[in-house]
Amino acid sequence: MGYDIELYESLALWIGLAVLFFFIGMAIQDVLKRGKVPLFGRIFVWIVLFTGCAGFIAKGIIQFFYETQGLG
Repeated sequence: MGYDIELYESLALWIGLAVLFFFIGMAIQDVLKRGKVPLFGRIFVWIVLFTGCAGFIAKGIIQFFYETQGLG
């Protein structure tokens, strides 16, 4: 029974973080539109946002493999 609770907590955490990243992206989109940011600035902002998300995802994948090997 305890394993199920941990699974649900983990799923809720990842879903919550995905929703949070979505809303952050929507907020940035709105700010860029209202601020009339030039194309180069928009591209730069989205690259920074994407690399932050990619790093977070990579950290999760590395942590998963680290823990499944019995190292963590």
